[in-house]
Amino acid sequence: MSLAERKRRLVSNELTEAALQLLAVKGFDAVTVDEIVAAAGVSKRTFFRYFASKEDVVVQFLADMGTGIRAELAARPAQETPSESLRHAISVPIAACGDHSERALRVVQLILRTPALHARFLERQAQWRDELAQELTTRTGPDAGLYPQLAAGMTLTAFDAVLQRWSDSDGSEDPTELTSQAFAVIAPALDQPATGRSR
Repeated sequence: MSLAERKRRLVSNELTEAALQLLAVKGFDAVTVDEIVAAAGVSKRTFFRYFASKEDVVVQFLADMGTGIRAELAARPAQETPSESLRHAISVPIAACGDHSERALRVVQLILRTPALHARFLERQAQWRDELAQELTTRTGPDAGLYPQLAAGMTLTAFDAVLQRWSDSDGSEDPTELTSQAFAVIAPALDQPATGRSR
């Protein structure tokens, strides 16, 4: 990464951090771009060089999360069961939530409780599902039938359920433990890909 790219990433990260903290504390509708740039110590012009709107800050946060999920799945050993690989893939963002629980909880609650942001979250998840399905097709072969789409969908449904339960509990439940509970339910279906393959 060049010096210019590192600088862009640093400014983008600072803007994202400032925006998410303000949005989570004050609520999406109450925060202005002026407040975000003041908190980040940059100009309004700089903000709009990186983001089209305050909504786009959250969307970028979600996009980065989805990219990480696919990358984690791609890195898992080929001999692992699908349920193990998929659980590890979503455990990375889940663990990040637990590691930064106060900040992450506010952001998750902001997304789930703001209709416009929740809609964008679901849009992003549709992209994640397709990306996970593509990765699963690579791992299982071209004759996997409906399995990759269904497995990706089940995985993201589990991810949603964990985030919702964690949000509703105001962080009192452990998201890592919730992930284990969710995968205990769906693992039997995930680990029988052959039943969904075309012959």
